[in-house]
Amino acid sequence: MKKILLTGANGYIGKRLLIELVNKDYFVVCCVRDLNRFTVSDEVAKRIQIVQVDFSKPIPDGLIPEDISAAYYLIHSMSASTKFEELEALCGEHFKKAVEQTQVEQVIYLSGISNEDNLSKHLASRKHVEEVLKSDTYALTTLRAGIIIGSGSASFEIIRDLVEKLPIMIAPKWLRTKSQPIAIRDVLSFLTKSLFFKDSYNRNFDIGGPDRITYREMLLGFAEVRGLKRYIGIVPVMTPRLSSYWLYFVTSTSYKLASALVSSMKIEVLCRDNELAKILSIDPIPYRKAIKLAFDRIEQNQILSSWKDSLVSGRFKNNISNYIQVPIYGCFKDSRRIVINDIDATLDRIWKIGGDTGWYHANFLWKIRGLMDKFQGGVGLRRGRSHPTEISAGDAIDFWRVLFASKDEKRLLLYAEMKVPGDAWLEFKIENGYLIQTATFRPLGAYGRLYWYAVSILHEYVFRGMVRKISV
Repeated sequence: MKKILLTGANGYIGKRLLIELVNKDYFVVCCVRDLNRFTVSDEVAKRIQIVQVDFSKPIPDGLIPEDISAAYYLIHSMSASTKFEELEALCGEHFKKAVEQTQVEQVIYLSGISNEDNLSKHLASRKHVEEVLKSDTYALTTLRAGIIIGSGSASFEIIRDLVEKLPIMIAPKWLRTKSQPIAIRDVLSFLTKSLFFKDSYNRNFDIGGPDRITYREMLLGFAEVRGLKRYIGIVPVMTPRLSSYWLYFVTSTSYKLASALVSSMKIEVLCRDNELAKILSIDPIPYRKAIKLAFDRIEQNQILSSWKDSLVSGRFKNNISNYIQVPIYGCFKDSRRIVINDIDATLDRIWKIGGDTGWYHANFLWKIRGLMDKFQGGVGLRRGRSHPTEISAGDAIDFWRVLFASKDEKRLLLYAEMKVPGDAWLEFKIENGYLIQTATFRPLGAYGRLYWYAVSILHEYVFRGMVRKISV
């Protein structure tokens, strides 16, 4: 059984590619930055090995298994620091040095279409990483994709936010830019069929769907599939900053990601050809059909991965492990307990919290807080949640990040990604027939303390009502 190295195993593409590789009887070495965020089924767990590794730092000798036959490089940084070009190049160098010490035959890199002379910083960075990854000890296959359409993808969710929330749009002129969207199913087909395909060695290929359409046509096509009538007016002048704010306030994206997307959306991302599709006998899915397939997944609650669960969708920058232990000293706490009669029913209510379900009490105040967070540059409430009843560590729930979730231990721990002057946790646990709900706030300086006192009256109302309505 061949062993495949998968970087970005916890990412949007990586989670889905892992299942494809396991189903094809490969043994997969999953590289993740934080073990606490990585969860798989018991069946998949038997066919994988997990390695905790941060490619932004030098990789210790022997950490990557020597007997890997191929590797996928899926590490990108759309909304990291302003020095993301240096970070992406550094990660590529560390990866290359580590796998060159193994038996790897092929590395497959998912990059971005970069056929224009004037590229955005992010597309130029990805093209540079291609050069970084080239090696004399293994063959490099580069697949260059544009907009990826699938349930949970950033592009899909942003288009969905715009179309479903705005009957009339006054949009920037970059909506006239042409793109060649590709369905996530086709991306996975290209990634798996290129594996050990020798004609792809040391070559790069553009991969895209059959439609060459503008972003305006993408929005209207989405509306047509959803049975919605939408009107789009394009203004000739709208600065990149205004365009970024437009995306940020209307959609669930972060401002950094919105800025990166606006920068890239001004560049046409069209395939040179579809040579690899012909070679591999892949018939790319049209854009409208890709939208319909995505909604089939959503309606069946089968979203395997979502960009919103990536740490870069919020302000969380460190490993979850650093926050699981809720601090005791120097903190303000609002702790409440209430007797419950039905443990399972109460747990089910806890596990449905946020998203479409809401927060059980004073939802209008939660919405106001989310709006205030957006105006402060935070994530707001629009991220929702990926699944209506299932929760795993690392998931995003509105403006919270899941740190720990175990129905067996009857405990859910959330960390606030909203803009607050300090750190905030919200914990639910069941012990000895009681539901215990605890909000913990570790203030940052005097302003943090003033903030806690200023909202304490609202906390009294919100948290008292919430614990009562959750309990069964």
